[in-house]
Amino acid sequence: MRIAVIGAGNWGINLMRNLRDLGVLSHIAETVSDLRDRVRSEVQDVELLDDYRPLLEADIDAVAIATPVPTHAAIAGEFLAAGKDVFVEKPMTLTAVEAENLVAQAEEGKRILMVGHLLLYQPAIAWLKDYLDAGKLGKVFSFHQERMKLGRARAAENVLWSLGVHDVAVLLYLAGSAPVASSFSGHCGLQDGIDDDTYLHMEFPGGVKAHLHNSWLWPENRRRLTVVGEKGMLVYDELAQNITLHHKTIDSDLQNQDQGEGVVFEGSGQPLRLEMQHFIECIKTRATPRSDGKKGLDVVRILESVTPPRILGGQ
Repeated sequence: MRIAVIGAGNWGINLMRNLRDLGVLSHIAETVSDLRDRVRSEVQDVELLDDYRPLLEADIDAVAIATPVPTHAAIAGEFLAAGKDVFVEKPMTLTAVEAENLVAQAEEGKRILMVGHLLLYQPAIAWLKDYLDAGKLGKVFSFHQERMKLGRARAAENVLWSLGVHDVAVLLYLAGSAPVASSFSGHCGLQDGIDDDTYLHMEFPGGVKAHLHNSWLWPENRRRLTVVGEKGMLVYDELAQNITLHHKTIDSDLQNQDQGEGVVFEGSGQPLRLEMQHFIECIKTRATPRSDGKKGLDVVRILESVTPPRILGGQ
């Protein structure tokens, strides 16, 4: 199998390294000479290009796209049209229309279209999904997701689009459906029209609520998901890579019940490696990826529906 990477920035380098270690990396295309020099110093056994277009006719099976987000739709569309399978980093596109077009193009051409929703390949998230689907927490009342830090402020996308894409994908995955209602609030402090701190609220069928807080203007690095259910509460600490079950509830008489807490899952399985292995397996078997184009489209639809388009312009 031969997979080319398009874009050798900070995340493209990570894709390159994992695909190389998995023995499938064939080419790297990067327009910036300094980035090509960095790649050249690390790998010598793959072809390095300053333009991705020759890859459209190359003898490759697929591409992994890690270019700036506004280019995703055009580049992915070109390779789907050329009969290649496509992995594209998050967010899939900047508009739902672009995402819909890619999904339709992949279906028509019977091509694999997979989106880089990395957290869906984190073993802790898979454990949470199985635990909730088995009914072990009883009725789920709410999800509370936090991703905040003193981070890199963007000039053309708000913090929800920058930091929250993975979190929205996880919330949809755990809830098992699209929301029936969504609302959004944000605060612009550093720049006019670009939110530094955002809250996304979603309601799912059955009354389950989800709340996502993102900020790149925050004193602490916090990456945590809390699930509140009728039989207890689960807290996934992404930094510590563990899940704690709190045996805490309020009974029908409105009395607090506290039976303590304990860690029920620990460890990480290198989610990017698992994600790339999944992409390779889907290419081989033609199975639908866990984070396929339709799921990428679901995420873009939500982000676009709650975020004014002017915030996304000119990236």
